Amino acid sequence: MRSGARATLVRMAVLALLWGSGFLWIKVALSGGLAPLHLTVIRCALGAAVLLALARAAGQRMPRGRRVWGHLVVAAFFCNALPFFLFSLGEQTVDSGVAGVLNATTPLWSLAIGLTLRTERRLGPLRLTGLLLGFAGTLLIFAPWQRTGLASWGALALLAAAVSYAVAFAYMARHLIGRADTAGSPLALSAAQLLTATGLTALALPAAPAGSGSPTLTAIVAVVILGTLGTGITFHLNSRLIADEGPTAAATVGYLLPVVSVALGALVLGEEVGPRVLVGMAVVLAGVGLTRHKGERQGEPLDEQGGEPRGDEQHEKRDERRDEKDEWNQVCRTGPHPLGE
Repeated sequence: MRSGARATLVRMAVLALLWGSGFLWIKVALSGGLAPLHLTVIRCALGAAVLLALARAAGQRMPRGRRVWGHLVVAAFFCNALPFFLFSLGEQTVDSGVAGVLNATTPLWSLAIGLTLRTERRLGPLRLTGLLLGFAGTLLIFAPWQRTGLASWGALALLAAAVSYAVAFAYMARHLIGRADTAGSPLALSAAQLLTATGLTALALPAAPAGSGSPTLTAIVAVVILGTLGTGITFHLNSRLIADEGPTAAATVGYLLPVVSVALGALVLGEEVGPRVLVGMAVVLAGVGLTRHKGERQGEPLDEQGGEPRGDEQHEKRDERRDEKDEWNQVCRTGPHPLGE
C-alpha cells in the first residue's frame, strides 16, 4: 500500500473514532445543563482555538482576501454553525441510534448533490454499490424500526444537519480546499472557518433562552473534549480527506461511526453484540472498501453543462486544480505540525 493511501486510511480511522464519540459528548453536555446554542458556540470557539494554535506553531498565516472570507462564511454556516446546532437540538428528543442512522445519510446526500451539480467524480457501479451497502449496514446495526423518534421534529433536525454537511462538503471542495490562494495554509484555513462559525453562532446568543442553572462539571468536561478533539482536530482531518478523496468519499466516514461506537461499547463497556450487529458492521466495512476501489475512485469531473468530459481548455484548468491540490497535500504532509504524516 502506498504511503499516501495508508495515511488516508489512518486519518479516516482517527476521524471516525473522534467524530463517532461526538454524539456521546453532545448528549452528556446537554444532560449536564448546557443549552443547544451555548454548546454550539463553545465547541466552535474551542475548535478554532486549537487550530489557531496549531497554525501558529506551523507558521501559517490566516487567509486574506474578501473572496476567500466570503466563501468561508458560507462554508462555516453549512459545515459548522447550522449542523452543530441542529445536532444539539435534535438529540434532545432523539436517541443516539436514530441520530446515527440519520447522520449516515450524509454520503447519499453528498452523492446526490455532486451528481446534480456535476461536481462529483465519475460514479461506477462499485462505488455506488459501496455507498448503498454502507447505509444498509448502518440500518442493520441500529435497527431504527425497533426504536422511537423517527417521526419527530428532532429527527427532522438531524436529517437537515446531514444535508447541511453534504452541501458544505461540496462547497468546500469547489471553492476553498486546494485553491491557489489557500493551498499553503491548510491549518489556518480550517481555523479561519471555525472562527467564522463561532462568530455566526455568537450572533444568535441574545435570542437563546436562559439556562436553567449552571452546567455540571461533567458537562464542562464533555464540551471541552467535544470542542478540542471532536471539533477542532476532526474538522482539519475532514478537510484533508475532502482534498485527497473528494466530498462524497470523505462523507463515507459517517458509515464508520456506528462501527466505532459498537466496537468501543463491546471492548470498553462489555456491551453485548448480537449477530445482526456483527453482520451490519461487516456490511459497512465492505461498503466503505468498495467506495475506495482504485479502479473507480479516481474519476474525472463532469462538464457543468452537458455532462461530457471537458475539452482541452477545461482539462488544462483541471490540471491546474490538481497541481494546486498536490501543493496543498504536500504542505500538509511536510509542515511542522502534529497532524502531518
